[in-house]
Amino acid sequence: MTPQTPILPSLESALQKLQAAGHRITHARLVILTVLSESSGHLTSAEIIERVEAQDPSIGRASIFRTLDLLTSLAIVRPTFLTPITPSYILMAPTGHHSHIICTHCNRVIEVDDCYVDGLTDVLQGRYDVRLIGHLVEFYGLCEACSSVPPGRDGSR
Repeated sequence: MTPQTPILPSLESALQKLQAAGHRITHARLVILTVLSESSGHLTSAEIIERVEAQDPSIGRASIFRTLDLLTSLAIVRPTFLTPITPSYILMAPTGHHSHIICTHCNRVIEVDDCYVDGLTDVLQGRYDVRLIGHLVEFYGLCEACSSVPPGRDGSR
């Protein structure tokens, strides 16, 4: 991150949460969070390692995995399982939510920018006497392109 690089709202929020939880903002943590905040979507651990190494080769893999574990435990990032092979990581929005619509045919992932489950959050907090700090929601269905494809004889698309 260069001195001229603006701090994105998601990065600023993540840094505040890290400090509020009593953790220092180390160089490695800052680079990893910057990589996540500058990504245009989900990154696998391999992609995170590649991008972090491009910015600072002195940051080791073990440090990256420890940081991802810490950030996950603090709900700053969330692993998502968009493919069955490996999780990808997403930096949570400053509001603490992230949602997708995933096409079950072509695996297209549609990012949902707005939060539509705030009412459900209120119900869950009241019913289970908890204070929710965020959520990750995945909806499954067929995207527009796949829903227009007629099903095959066996019902597949």
